[in-house]
Amino acid sequence: MGLLDGTTQGTYYDSSYANHGNYQFTTLQNIIDAFMYIYVGEGKIISKISRTDVQFHAMRATQELSYDVLKSFKSQEIEVPNTLSMVLPQDYVNYIKVVRVGSDGLERPLYPARRTSDPFAITQNTNGDYQFDGGTLIEQTPSNTSTNFESQSPANYQLYDINYSTDIEISTEGRRYGLDPEHAQINGSYFIDNLRGLIKFGSALSGETITLHYVSDGLGTDAEMVIHKFCEEACYKHIVYGVLSTRSNIPEYIIQRFKKEKFAETRKAKIRLSNIKIEEFTQVLRGMSKQIK
Repeated sequence: MGLLDGTTQGTYYDSSYANHGNYQFTTLQNIIDAFMYIYVGEGKIISKISRTDVQFHAMRATQELSYDVLKSFKSQEIEVPNTLSMVLPQDYVNYIKVVRVGSDGLERPLYPARRTSDPFAITQNTNGDYQFDGGTLIEQTPSNTSTNFESQSPANYQLYDINYSTDIEISTEGRRYGLDPEHAQINGSYFIDNLRGLIKFGSALSGETITLHYVSDGLGTDAEMVIHKFCEEACYKHIVYGVLSTRSNIPEYIIQRFKKEKFAETRKAKIRLSNIKIEEFTQVLRGMSKQIK
């Protein structure tokens, strides 16, 4: 039985088995089945409810928990093409970071160019009049703003080798008062065009390997609609609170009770999934206390 059975053990540890590590998760379907069995019925907190309603609140719970608790983080790697753009993933919700991968395999962070965009560029005649196609403005692609951004050559700060105070006095490095450290680096820059679903890169990143780390809502495919077992109880409380808060005949104290339970279970799951190891934490503190002379 279980892992004590040689046959079953072979299934778990066979190198061709594709679901390594999946025991830590339970499917959303199992969550819905267990909820219908435990919480719904005669003499229970919810006397009657359709399975469709439970499925809706279960999916909403998965979304909300994915953002802060379940850490439904994904990554996507590409080589920047000549178009200097990257298509956002289908299940993209928000980005965590965009990095350039060096030849050593280490990730070097890119910082967004916050003072640029890719606006809707209107096509104009030589006299400045707008051009229309059946009453619709004709867009000029690419826009001048996007073209100028992608063609900009960043400064190579490695050319400067400042060793003495006299070098600072004669170079422009020492006179750059108010230089923004966010842009004082050679890794490159980008901006996200949410309207078109693209990430636009500067010319320095052409042909470079770029990795996008992003947040998903956890509802991409059936295989992705899973709940970590540390967060299973929090998911039940989310569903209960969602169901009761939308009904008109439920006393307010009952709704407030499950609201508090939802908050408490979510906090407990977040602590469990923070994955703090005392030995790793101690080692980090040792590095922070190291004196640099």
